[in-house]
Amino acid sequence: MSAVPHLPPTVQPLRAVVWLMHLLVPLGGLALLLVHPQADVLWHHPPSHFWLVMNVAGISLLPGIAMTNAAMNRRDARLFLVSLCFLSSAGFFLLHALATPLVLVDHANLGFDLSQPTGLAISAVFAAVSSLPLNSDKVLAVRRPLWVGLTVLMVAWGAATLLDLPPLNARQQTRDAEGPFAVVALLAVVLYLVAAWRYFQLHRRAPAAALVSILTAFVLLAEAMVAVTLADKWHLSWWEWHVLLVFAFGFVAYSAYIQYQKEGSSAGLFDGVMLAPAVRAVRAQYESALEELVTLLRERERSGRSTVEPIALQMAHRFGLTERQAVVLERAGTALAAERELSAVLGALVAVGERVRVGLSERELLEEVLIRVRPAYGAVEVGLVNNGVLDVAGRAYSPAELGARGPYRDADRLVFPLTVKGQVAGVVEVPARAGSETWSALAATLANQLSIAVENARLYAELSTLFRQYMSPDVAASLLADPAQAALGGSIVEVTALFADLRGFTTFSEKVDPGEIVTMLNRYHGVAVPCILDNGGTVVQFVGDALLALFNAPARQPDHALRAVRAGLALQAAVDVIADGHPGWPRFRVGINTGDALVGNIGSETLRGFNAMGDAVNVAARLQTLAQPGQVVVGEATMRQLAFPASISYSLGDLTVKGRSQPVRAHVVAAL
Repeated sequence: MSAVPHLPPTVQPLRAVVWLMHLLVPLGGLALLLVHPQADVLWHHPPSHFWLVMNVAGISLLPGIAMTNAAMNRRDARLFLVSLCFLSSAGFFLLHALATPLVLVDHANLGFDLSQPTGLAISAVFAAVSSLPLNSDKVLAVRRPLWVGLTVLMVAWGAATLLDLPPLNARQQTRDAEGPFAVVALLAVVLYLVAAWRYFQLHRRAPAAALVSILTAFVLLAEAMVAVTLADKWHLSWWEWHVLLVFAFGFVAYSAYIQYQKEGSSAGLFDGVMLAPAVRAVRAQYESALEELVTLLRERERSGRSTVEPIALQMAHRFGLTERQAVVLERAGTALAAERELSAVLGALVAVGERVRVGLSERELLEEVLIRVRPAYGAVEVGLVNNGVLDVAGRAYSPAELGARGPYRDADRLVFPLTVKGQVAGVVEVPARAGSETWSALAATLANQLSIAVENARLYAELSTLFRQYMSPDVAASLLADPAQAALGGSIVEVTALFADLRGFTTFSEKVDPGEIVTMLNRYHGVAVPCILDNGGTVVQFVGDALLALFNAPARQPDHALRAVRAGLALQAAVDVIADGHPGWPRFRVGINTGDALVGNIGSETLRGFNAMGDAVNVAARLQTLAQPGQVVVGEATMRQLAFPASISYSLGDLTVKGRSQPVRAHVVAAL
């Protein structure tokens, strides 16, 4: 179930005051209209009334129907009674529309006047009863008589009204609720308010968005009943109760829609309304099913089965789940199995990176890496070329043939060349899986990571500890030229920062296989990084799907702004070529800004990182969020350093960005 998040003490009273003001405004408007009759103008237009009310009433039946289905699935009495509350009020609202005079009926009658007061009165009874401690079995035992009774009443009411039969063919009243029915209306208002108060108490004990929406709807229905009783027909005050009904139904529907958007499922939209025993039963069922799923998944991993469908069928039979629940459980199990496997594989890849940072010899490095990799990938084998001989687990390979052939499958193994600086330095064998392109991509990624690890291990041996923290070629060259630049600290330098981020990456990740994510990032970064390096930039860091690059640091570049924009445009052009062949892949947004920043080495004596900090870098990150996919958005300072006749651009004007009090002027650069 989805609960309303806990708010700070100072926020909760403020929200309560705002909520109360919204509920009191309609009453204030009604009072003003009644006190000043000249403002309570008459608008008598039956056709408009008929079509507007009928359409709204028809749509308003949907929340009641959705609650009924949820109540039957959960076997919960409170949710069932709340559904009857909304079905009765919406149903009689529909009858009120059908009885509009001069449309389907040639004159106004009592059925038109009393339809909505009657529906609201019946609805108030259901609302009040639903707020009481209930026994679901006893209430649901009489669900059919309640349904049949309510349906028969509405059908009979509609027939008597449309056929102009007694007693509903009597002459219309000045107001919808007069005489004895005014007392009934008063009692209905009291019942609504009692129900709203009790639901508020439930919300305080267990906060839930569904409870707030329903108690708000009850208050609005009570206000509608007040307007029904006091307003003269066809005047503005009379039209007001129609609007209040629309808001009451709409509030519940909108709340359910927001909850659906948040959770991505309609299964638990109204769980917050249910009685405690039903909630405990649902939670117990979920906990038991999840625990069983975890246990069976572990057995699946040990036995090597490739699907969780038999597991889902076992659980559906054991727990008495419905067919729909079994399907959902099967999908959840499959997703959980895939996520667990992906987590293990990604953890292994991360472990490769972690080992690379330790100054070990390449053979010691591979020994430690294989210990971490094999639990996720299986019996991975790695062999290195030794005096021109390449042998692994008794299988001999020719480095020249392996380099020319590239990756291939040999029986139950995937074979990848391990390359260092373009030369075959060894071989990687990964267990194969039939018909799994995702697994092949993950195996290729492992081979690439191992190649990088071996290459870096050799680089570490050559450059010693000084270069262990630096990966960008420009940083390495700068340190070789001036080792003093490795000292901790930094200096204020004018830099141009480039931020690139994939728009819609999170949504894309939810919809595709993990292997496609890895493939996409490898393809994109494979073309993005050279675009930056070729223009003299330094890739400072990768954060998920995003990257940060600096220009004019550490190497000084008088035309750093132009270099950054050229790199951003080249990056977008290179990515376009890839994206054209993959329409579903997200696109990069690029933000570029120029200004002073603190540039230097941050960290400790043993581990440090080259980075830049300052407002200029922060603004570049914010400009990236303003860009559309495929765009390059630059700040005003960067734009001033470009040759305007040589650039094709347009201004976005002064924009407000997060975390900055002053607006930022931005431009879109389309070409140089």
